[in-house]
Amino acid sequence: RHAGRPLRRSAAYAALASLGCEFGEKGMWERPNWFADNDVIGAYEHYRPKGWAGRHWHGAVAAEAVACRQSVALFDESSFAKLQVRGPGAARFLEWICANRIDRPVGSVVYTQMCNERGGIECDVTVTRLAADRFEIITGTAFGQHDLGWILKQRNAFAEPDLVQIDDVTSAQTYLGLWGPAARMVLAPLTSSPLDNAAFPYLCAQTIMVGAVPVLARRVTYVGELGWELACPTEYGATLWDTLWESGRFHQMVAGGYRAIESLRLEKGYRAWSADITPEDTPLEAGLGFAVSMDKGAFLGRAALAAQLAGGGPARRLVCLVLDDPLAVCLGSEPVRLPGGEVLGRVTSGGAGHSTRTSIAFAYTPAALGVPGTRLEVELFGDWVGATVHRGPVWDPTGSRIRA
Repeated sequence: RHAGRPLRRSAAYAALASLGCEFGEKGMWERPNWFADNDVIGAYEHYRPKGWAGRHWHGAVAAEAVACRQSVALFDESSFAKLQVRGPGAARFLEWICANRIDRPVGSVVYTQMCNERGGIECDVTVTRLAADRFEIITGTAFGQHDLGWILKQRNAFAEPDLVQIDDVTSAQTYLGLWGPAARMVLAPLTSSPLDNAAFPYLCAQTIMVGAVPVLARRVTYVGELGWELACPTEYGATLWDTLWESGRFHQMVAGGYRAIESLRLEKGYRAWSADITPEDTPLEAGLGFAVSMDKGAFLGRAALAAQLAGGGPARRLVCLVLDDPLAVCLGSEPVRLPGGEVLGRVTSGGAGHSTRTSIAFAYTPAALGVPGTRLEVELFGDWVGATVHRGPVWDPTGSRIRA
């Protein structure tokens, strides 16, 4: 879309544009799709997917994904929605609407779903405890208004609505993702705060100085690599980008776009709300049972999840498929079937895993077919392509890299 653009621009917009950014639009935000200069010579052109999936594609997508795995990449995620929940009833309220345990020490970062009464996933978020009575929710660009509306609706039905205040602080913050094996080496010279695992463990948030910029640093990732999400007041955003960019020059850091993020998250098996997980899918069906605390007491949707468990588990499950042809790439909604047999479901999301040279797709299938090694087929524009159910994420299944 071109009309009305550019409208919402982050503090890093000028820096991104100077690096040859190809922008896309989401929720009126200008977001980097890729940076053409990252593959000027076409070194990754042989990664281009076949057919329609290769139409709007650039070798820089693969270059950025590979760089993030091998060295480090810097991403502008300022368009991600940030919602603050505060007040004397904030902790009790979030414990009610979140499936995971939220009442943890200050500085904890919790990955959780918010479920409806059927156990379906209404929101897929991280919740950071900033103080005893203040929390911050991070959710995707396109889902901020949905999530805010749903949370407000639950607040209005809460037993103590006057004790909970909810604010959208998205535009008040610049939000950058610094990820890759060299992320610690880029960040360490810029702060006096220790960044080792003992001082700054995974799923932890701390306020640090990055150069002259005050930053709330969260050690969390959506790409499956060591790194931090760094948030600062908007007026510091351009300086934060420049400070990190200067330090990153010594570690072959690249600027990354959202197309690379999509490839990286598929390799790591991270779900995308509205595609892989929706209000019709439960965390148990989606393979997210690890983010559900059934022993914490009552929460919205618990009864439905307990009924699924009591019935022997979900009848269907989300599986990871690796297609036989790495250049045959799914875009979503492609039929999935047993070889030569009946259609069992559809692809929820798919794409190219550039670091692993694989074509990856997620799909819900009957639970009995979710066994690693099971052979299935996916239809791509009239052709049935063989695929194999893969055990866990294609990239770093043990999660050792994010805790390095």
